[in-house]
Amino acid sequence: DLYKQRMRKGLTKKEAERMVKSGNIFGMLMVRNENADGLISGLTKHYPDTIRPALQIIGKEEGVHSIAGLYMLIFKNKTIFISDPTVNINPDSEQLAEIAILSAKTVRNLDIIPKVAMLSFSNFGSTRHPLTDKVRKAVEIVKSKIPDLMIDGEMFADVALNTNLINEIYPFSTLKEEANLLVCPDLTSANIAYKLLIALGGATAIGPILMGIKKPVYLLTQECFVDDIVNITAMAVYEAKRKSRK
Repeated sequence: DLYKQRMRKGLTKKEAERMVKSGNIFGMLMVRNENADGLISGLTKHYPDTIRPALQIIGKEEGVHSIAGLYMLIFKNKTIFISDPTVNINPDSEQLAEIAILSAKTVRNLDIIPKVAMLSFSNFGSTRHPLTDKVRKAVEIVKSKIPDLMIDGEMFADVALNTNLINEIYPFSTLKEEANLLVCPDLTSANIAYKLLIALGGATAIGPILMGIKKPVYLLTQECFVDDIVNITAMAVYEAKRKSRK
């Protein structure tokens, strides 16, 4: 099955026979052929070694150009989401817009209304730079595609999380409430942010949730604990059940 799928993309029969002996590859094939509802992998692998075969074997959802990762961070009094700390190193405006759209869809699928802040080192044009322009353009793209989504930017992280600051200093903002979905401008900032929130803020992290793949595929970090595996398994089961109802 793997050989037939990849034989015109450089894969030989012997290579295919060797690859399917890997639990990761065999699991991907089970998910694709609907012998399994989802896959959890990565405990003994680096992210690319799990993501690459997922793209090759399971594939992206229809209409998706770039997959992305999302973390759910649970605090005592709130839950926030951060993207993309996993896949896209330096997304352009189009990719950043797609990350925001995929993230908002994922949050909504959890029965949570997404309130999206596109983060940067500038507040609504206060600093003009190609890096801030990228975020501003991404916001425009998302608004043109999903006009009813509560989203705005570019903005500081502290502004995004403070309703008073938004309403008093930036009353024109279409983000009228504290953001619960923070879209970072690149992988570096997103990865640093979520790890700091875990280490210093005491957040319980669930993720990364891999978005844009046809079937539920979830990644584990090599540093994860039993609780992390239980949490990500619960997310995988939830998504598999939701997709089975479609």
